[in-house]
Amino acid sequence: MAAAKKLKFKDSVALHSALQGDIRSGRFAPIYLLMGKESYFIDSLTDLLASSLLPEEERAFNQIVVYGKDSNVGQIINFARQMPMMGGRQVVIIKDAAALRNIDQLSLYTASPSPTTVLVISYKGGTIDKRTALYKQCEKVGIVFESVEPYDNEIGPWLEGFIRAKGIQIEPRALVMLTENLGKEITKIVSELDKLLTYLPEGTTRITADDVERNIGISKDFNVFELLSSFAAGDMRRSLMIGEHLMQNARALPTGEIFGYFQKIFIINYKRWESKYRGAPVTSDNELAQLLGVHPFFLGEYKQAAARFPNKKVFHIFDLLREYDMRSKGIGTGSATLGVLMRELILKIYIQ
Repeated sequence: MAAAKKLKFKDSVALHSALQGDIRSGRFAPIYLLMGKESYFIDSLTDLLASSLLPEEERAFNQIVVYGKDSNVGQIINFARQMPMMGGRQVVIIKDAAALRNIDQLSLYTASPSPTTVLVISYKGGTIDKRTALYKQCEKVGIVFESVEPYDNEIGPWLEGFIRAKGIQIEPRALVMLTENLGKEITKIVSELDKLLTYLPEGTTRITADDVERNIGISKDFNVFELLSSFAAGDMRRSLMIGEHLMQNARALPTGEIFGYFQKIFIINYKRWESKYRGAPVTSDNELAQLLGVHPFFLGEYKQAAARFPNKKVFHIFDLLREYDMRSKGIGTGSATLGVLMRELILKIYIQ
């Protein structure tokens, strides 16, 4: 039997959007199993179901919310099997379901769910074993939604689309400032974006780098993205200045971000080598941007950096990053501070 296709972040995004449409249109399933490591989409669907399944005046007596750590399976099954007090439907929502002991025993209910109950299982932080009766029954009679964590290069395109859906554009530099500084936790990104949109003047149709700096507190001049840009420009003085600023309140060196940057440079150089020495077709800019996972707007900068750092230097930089990553964690550091280590690393990247 063929192995099941592994879900990707884009699959979660697409299914989340489809389920939102169904729920808002009043098309409901008897069971929703919402699970996965990325919590934002699970919370979003749980909240939408809680506000859509029943009229507001019925929620007080026909909507039951329980928490996994404070409940047991028997109690939840009893809630799910009872008749609605008024109206034609009741709703049982299990929050923090991953903390529910013996959750597999919910299969005693999901094998034959009540036609007057909608059961919502919010299982954040992991997934239910797909071999269990509970999972198979939820999949057969209800909706199973798995929220997959994104890779770093998937955040930017998703966020750009998320903002566009609100009728707003975002300039590429502002987009990179958000993605480079907020990580890949969707809940945090959306929270910061909501804060930003709240402070923007009414009628704003484009988010700029100045907007991000002013309202979220991310410097448009002194951030990791600008440090990487300074490498492409060969501006050692600016690199050192940004590095010093970054380390003022930092807890770690940005070795991961720098590694990812030079990894992209390695790919550009390798593709050029393939075309020159192996006769491979020249990679188009669109293909290259997609391969690197970067906005096409910044491709010229990466090409500039690739011309400045041939792969012989890139390999040396990889070695430096491994060395300084260990030193930043206390291995062979001596009394050097993060600021000193950062300065040394930048100087060695330039002086090879």
